[in-house]
Amino acid sequence: MKSPKRLILVTFDQLSRSHGALGTAHPATDHIVFIESEDMIKARRWHAQRLFFMLSCAQHLATELQDDGFHVTTIQAANIHTGIAELTAAYPGVPVVSTSPSSRSMLRILNSLNIELFPNNNFLTTQEQFTQWSSGYKSLTMEYFYRWQRKRLNILMDGDQPIGGQWNFDQDNRLPPPRPKKGQPAHPWPDPLHFDLDSIDLQVRDRLSDYNTWGDYPDGTWATTRAGALMQLEYFLEHSLADFGPYEDAMPTDTWTVNHSLLSPYLNVGLLHPGEVVQAAINRYDEGGIPLSSIEGFVRQVIGWREYINRIYWHFPDTYREENSLGSDRKLLPLFEDPQATQMNCMGSIISDVKKRAWVHHIPRLMLVSNLAQLVGMRPQDLLNWMRVSFIDAADWVMVPNVIGMGMHADGGAMMTKPYIAGGAYISRMSNYCGSCAFDPKKRTGEDACPFTTLYWDYLDRNSEHFASNHRMSRPVAAAAQRDDLEEIRERAKQVIQSLEVGGL
Repeated sequence: MKSPKRLILVTFDQLSRSHGALGTAHPATDHIVFIESEDMIKARRWHAQRLFFMLSCAQHLATELQDDGFHVTTIQAANIHTGIAELTAAYPGVPVVSTSPSSRSMLRILNSLNIELFPNNNFLTTQEQFTQWSSGYKSLTMEYFYRWQRKRLNILMDGDQPIGGQWNFDQDNRLPPPRPKKGQPAHPWPDPLHFDLDSIDLQVRDRLSDYNTWGDYPDGTWATTRAGALMQLEYFLEHSLADFGPYEDAMPTDTWTVNHSLLSPYLNVGLLHPGEVVQAAINRYDEGGIPLSSIEGFVRQVIGWREYINRIYWHFPDTYREENSLGSDRKLLPLFEDPQATQMNCMGSIISDVKKRAWVHHIPRLMLVSNLAQLVGMRPQDLLNWMRVSFIDAADWVMVPNVIGMGMHADGGAMMTKPYIAGGAYISRMSNYCGSCAFDPKKRTGEDACPFTTLYWDYLDRNSEHFASNHRMSRPVAAAAQRDDLEEIRERAKQVIQSLEVGGL
């Protein structure tokens, strides 16, 4: 091949052929480059499926581009800097371009190398648009952002009013798991898709033994191509969208997917675009048979929460990831790496699911994993690091706001006005875990008291001064102070935390 006009660097979070720099590529003029950085691969103890997904998706795209006539090179280098140095030495004077990445660390690296960056248009909202919206509000409330998005994008709107006369159907979308009566069949949850591992997948899987990973090896749960991602989208629209809303927050024990789309991994690396996902869902809704509560709940996740979290990541300074307003300093609990290290049925089951698939849906992440971490006073950055390596969809922009702001309330309320905490009563209501658990969600004290229930009241007690001026926390804090068994709760909480620290509860 003659010397190209451009070298297009494709990062692991920019695998879209139709957006960013790659959307402008032409086989006759552009040389496509992927860099596998040892710094990135070995710097963390990745979940095996998380690392597999990154490497295999990139390799599949490289092969597809090559089949379409592009000259493609994959460089294995110590880091991005040495990879670029090797590239520019081979093609002196040829400019390197890329797409603005989704993480601050990668952005710093690419800027330091003077690489021309195309705008990252794998989202529906630019930072300029977000800044314009946020300038009109004292607090960055997601609900107002979501309504602004609906109007701006003209989605599920009737003129300037929402279809159905209300902006959200949260009250309809918070049902607990269905509990069939004796003799009745179980709820018919959709079976998840399975994707056969092809030759590229198998080659990448074989490489995993070279790295220090944790969790189960890939088994066909996740697709690694755009074609597979489109199959998952179509499957969701056909089998799950209609029932997505009602059980959106439920944690049933007889399904790991519930009616969730499983699309976030593909959206977060660029194999799907949020615009096409929302449009496909709206088209399916327009055909009939999809309740408004379900389509609204799904649209809210994509154009509301996902876009909001991405813009919050860039809106706050990079120091935001180090926030720890409650001074939490407890280390990662053993159960986060070993589900056998706890007798709590809910946590053991959820960590087992993460170990098996590198995924659980948003409620277990928030109301079990993050909830427990916050209640015991775990260092927010330890939870952030664990989630960053453990979840298949765990981009930096996703995890920093979700953990620091929402999950751990470590930012002092800059993002969410109240902490998301709950005792065993919530878990009992929204799941099937408690019936077969060794602990009683109704009890605050005693050997069989649910750790979540004990720790919930202890958390309110020990952080009462911190939340003294928070109007949304005044009632629960006052209720904690009035408990006649408060001393017993404090003593039981110490025992619970000590046991959790050594993997004995």
